[in-house]
Amino acid sequence: MNNRPMFLNLLQISFPITAIASILHRLSGILIFLLLPFLLYALQLTVSSEQSFQSLQKFLSINWVKFTLWGSLSAICYHLLAGIRHILMDIGLGESKCMAKISAAITILFSILLAVLIGYKLC
Repeated sequence: MNNRPMFLNLLQISFPITAIASILHRLSGILIFLLLPFLLYALQLTVSSEQSFQSLQKFLSINWVKFTLWGSLSAICYHLLAGIRHILMDIGLGESKCMAKISAAITILFSILLAVLIGYKLC
């Protein structure tokens, strides 16, 4: 009998929706952390002067910049919704297995809807 560890292919494992919501929450947090300097720089440009605001508007009209902005705003929305879900579970609401699945699905669904709305507004 071979007691060596088995290779697990994470792409072939069927994760429950609660695990997907948790993984997405962590990934969105990492994305927000990485994009935060750029978002703060853009905020600084909006309040510096009228000329810097106009140059920022011109820069934000580039398609890949719009896509990056959409991704960062979508990550912020998802991270906020998932954080609220975790806080509610920390105070004892929705801790059961059934409610955890439902709240994970609602979080993912609402964040998809918000991402679509953000994309619509940016285009």
